[in-house]
This record gives sequence, C-alpha cells and structure tokens, in this order.
Amino acid sequence: MNPIEIVGYLASALIVLSLAMRSVVRLRTVSLLGSIVFVIYGVAISAYPVILANGAIALINVWYLRREFAASTPIAAVPIEAEAPFLRDFLDANAIEITNSQPDYHPSPRDSFVRLLTRDGLPAGVFMAEPAGKELQVKLDYVTPAFRDSRIARWLFGAGKATFTEQGYERLVANAHTTVHRNYLEMVGFHREGGVYVLDL
Repeated sequence: MNPIEIVGYLASALIVLSLAMRSVVRLRTVSLLGSIVFVIYGVAISAYPVILANGAIALINVWYLRREFAASTPIAAVPIEAEAPFLRDFLDANAIEITNSQPDYHPSPRDSFVRLLTRDGLPAGVFMAEPAGKELQVKLDYVTPAFRDSRIARWLFGAGKATFTEQGYERLVANAHTTVHRNYLEMVGFHREGGVYVLDL
C-alpha cells in the first residue's frame, strides 16, 4: 500500500466515523476533516470530481459549524408542566441516558420549576428543579446527545440565566453522583460547596 492509498483510506474512515457520531457538532467536525483529507487525496491522484465534491462538502460543513456556534442561534428555556404528556414521553425516551449521568433523578411533584430546552425550536433537553426560597435545587439537567455540544448549557447558565433570575432565584444547588455529572457541573461554572455544587446567579 503506497502513501496515496493510505490517505484515501484515512479519508474514507473519517467519513464513515462521522456517520456514527450522535452529536451534530462532532458529526460535522469529523466529516469536515474527512472531506479535507479527500481533497488532498483527489489532488494527489488528479481526480477533479473528488476534489470538487469534497471541497463543496467541506464548505457546507464549515457553514453549519459556524451556524452551530453563532450567537444568533435561537436557544430557549420554555416553561412546561411537569405532567405534560410531551415531557413524559421525552423523559421516557431518554431514560437510560438520564440514569447513566444522573441516577438520583426521580420524578417528584415538588419539581415545580420545569423548562423544556430548545434549539432552533426543536426539543433538546430539560431542566427540572425544586424551589427552596431564593434557591433552586436542581433535580435534572439533561440535553440529548445530538445537541450536547451546541452550547445550550453555557447559554442557560450564562446569557440565559434570566430564566432563573426573572423568577427571583439567586443561586442553583446541584448534587452530583457520577464523574460525568461532576465534570459537567464544573465545566459550566458550578463550584463545590460542602457536599453540593453551587452556581451563584
């Protein structure tokens, strides 16, 4: 196998790998890398159709990735009843992943602060909490794999924190029982305080 063939196989492997990605951002990123390598391969073998097709794919991926992280991309936290049929279906459909990251979550009538997280008008996640004075005890903070790299959490706890402050809440308190959840909380700005994680709003 010569070096040019290796480049071709690498490009093919990246394209196939991208199709296995559950995250939209990762899919686009790996597909972009694959298309760039395919362009290099096309140049090496003077295959202009390969160059043109993959050059176009690379540009499309760049356009979508820029849009993914654009400040103008609509993200929202929409109030929804805890017993709403759509929300129950959403939680049931994602029950396994929720249990893996937040095994202590159990539906409770006290979780009266419920928001459906959306991106481009599509359901992307859910935030559920129990009010306690000026605090919100976080019970569930979940985003589906397809939107997990789409800066939804950074928006919610940053530019979108009016979701909480407009209701009079001053800080969020969360428990973390898995390494994945602890890493996530630290990444989005929570700090350890005793046995819990806290975010001052």
